[in-house]
Amino acid sequence: MSGRLPTRIDWRRAGKLLGAVLFVAVVFLFVSTAVPQAVGADESFVVQSDSMSPAIDAGSVVYVNDVSADKIGTDDVITYRSPAADSRVTHRVVEVVERDSQRQFRTKGDANEDPDPDLVASSQVVGRVAFHVPLIGYGVSFAGTTAGTVLLVIVPAVLLIAAELRDLLLSQESDEEGEPE
Repeated sequence: MSGRLPTRIDWRRAGKLLGAVLFVAVVFLFVSTAVPQAVGADESFVVQSDSMSPAIDAGSVVYVNDVSADKIGTDDVITYRSPAADSRVTHRVVEVVERDSQRQFRTKGDANEDPDPDLVASSQVVGRVAFHVPLIGYGVSFAGTTAGTVLLVIVPAVLLIAAELRDLLLSQESDEEGEPE
């Protein structure tokens, strides 16, 4: 072999390889939301609103690390438990306040004009956002619906069973055709 590269590209093979790489990447992203430790985070959450736009848009998944309250400062983005809405909120710390010998945080969504009305107690903080992945949260949210379960679990399972039954029947037919009478 002369060491020269082939002059013709096998597009079919390249397409299959690209498809496999994309499939693995998407599966990894979805797995990382269920098991955030796979990417070095402690927890992950789907962002439901645009209150942190343009930094973090709705539909993003935020990966959060548990940190002590004394390590959180101004401009950090934190996720905390909101007792009013019984949900998780991801906002930026705009002020650190010491009250009753407890560290508290004034937070604000980047897209909001005013800071959040209530201070966030250290006990409410889930952690500091390490990084986020845009758009993947839409898929994660869809997967949790009835339609998502049907489309992503039941339909592929039925198709797999049908393909296996077809292969079994074809194999049986070819065995019967090859038998002498």
